[in-house]
Amino acid sequence: MKFKTIIPLVISLLFILSCTNNMKKADLILLNGNIYTVDSEFSKVEAFAVKDGRIIKTGSNTEIQNEFYSELIIDADNKTVYPGFIDAHCHFTGYGLNLITSVDLSGTSSFDEVIQLLKNHNNKHEPTWLLGRGWDQNDWEIKDFPTNKELNILFPDKPVLITRIDGHAALANDFALKLSGISNDEKVEGGEFVQINNKLSGLLIDNAIDKVKKFIPENDNKTIEKALLLAQSNCFKVGLTSVADAGLEYNEIQVIDSLQKKGSLQMRIYAMLSPTEENFRNYIDNGIYITDKLSVRSIKLYADGALGSRGARLLEDYSDDAGNTGLFLHKPEYYNEVCSLAFKNNYQVNTHAIGDAAVRRMLNIYSKFLGGKNNKRWRIEHSQVVNPDDFKLFGQYSIIPSVQATHATSDMYWAEDRLGKERIKGAYAYHDLLEQNGWIPNGTDFPIENINPVYTFFAAVFRKDLDFFPENGFQTENALSRKEALRSISIWAAKANFEESIKGSLETGKFADFVIMDTDLMTAHEKDIPNAKIIATYIGGKKVY
Repeated sequence: MKFKTIIPLVISLLFILSCTNNMKKADLILLNGNIYTVDSEFSKVEAFAVKDGRIIKTGSNTEIQNEFYSELIIDADNKTVYPGFIDAHCHFTGYGLNLITSVDLSGTSSFDEVIQLLKNHNNKHEPTWLLGRGWDQNDWEIKDFPTNKELNILFPDKPVLITRIDGHAALANDFALKLSGISNDEKVEGGEFVQINNKLSGLLIDNAIDKVKKFIPENDNKTIEKALLLAQSNCFKVGLTSVADAGLEYNEIQVIDSLQKKGSLQMRIYAMLSPTEENFRNYIDNGIYITDKLSVRSIKLYADGALGSRGARLLEDYSDDAGNTGLFLHKPEYYNEVCSLAFKNNYQVNTHAIGDAAVRRMLNIYSKFLGGKNNKRWRIEHSQVVNPDDFKLFGQYSIIPSVQATHATSDMYWAEDRLGKERIKGAYAYHDLLEQNGWIPNGTDFPIENINPVYTFFAAVFRKDLDFFPENGFQTENALSRKEALRSISIWAAKANFEESIKGSLETGKFADFVIMDTDLMTAHEKDIPNAKIIATYIGGKKVY
């Protein structure tokens, strides 16, 4: 009887082994998912298999289970799965450094609150330089720019520099100004040292800030490493698996590359070079540099300032500041020289341009090099205010508008004051910009905006803030559809970085970068989207959150 019992068991085991031998081993299998592949058909599947960090097949549960086996199987339990989110324009390294070295002044409701936060930080940490970032006078009851009077009283013997949320205005105390050698008659191209009654007020606009910043001690490599890992941890929590870091120094990129090769920095980074001689010598002169985690093939430029600080360059005066059209940060010759260098070395050019005059200048400069339709993918970062006559130039020269949807919902309370009723129609015009080339990358510009890509999706689709204001949305004629919004933070963001063949969608051969969420962004009620949570984040098939 015992012999008869063993025979069927042996046969069953042999059958199982035979089946396994005919199947392929995967490192990971995900089953029972509500998976948006974001491929060209925007198709949905139930399952996929991963090997060596890449997807080897997508399909139904049955298809995947019949072809593959794995020691690691994820049951998604019908939760929604998306490609790992990609921020097409942010300041990843700067965000991390701010968390360590600066006082967070975002969300302050008055200058008095700013002062209190600075006092608390100074008493607790006693820094050599007292730094802060994130204040926005447009959020205060008194919306005038502050002066440094109180900073001088409270911190007479310590340099203080607090930067506005957009990075294009800052307030320095007299000690910092004196340390930097700045006098009452100081002038700078593309910037302004604001005076009141012929005396420096401490307010610095655009390039004037650099005159003070260059005296701040440089961060050592250990500080940069700590900042990168802290930024990575926070970004993984919101489902980001790739970021385009807009404007990096040579030493910062070296630290990034080193940490990625050690395996401690898993975040994939598209590094835009700051236009320094050191970067030109070490990177551009040596060609494009690409690893699985790092891509260096672009230069970041600035054409003008920001709308909130009235430094964005407009074709006509600010509606709320007669006689002021903002600032060009450099002469055209400068952009021609850098664009020529980039074009010769097959580097992408990505230029910050907010005002309609700045956008027009860069479109015209780009066009001289690009000549017509092309695949260079030169970008206008922000493309915030565009003259109606200039939209067509994006498509005519294949110039990519790289936008940040939450800028619209952050600025909508005061943007019309700056621009007037007619000009505002060409601002934050994401759908009009999308139509020029048929695709548009989206980001946050963090730390200017929140790092969460779900907020980007929400703002792009519904054109409302997180309090669901305004009730009917802000300029909804330029909203994106849900599909367009998802593509803008995945496959189109990858395409803006020449990386659409390796990431941005869940397809065979691409990196297994994905997120599992508790909410289906494609079907959820708008009220539920801002509270959508990431359950897990994976990079190359490895769980990082």
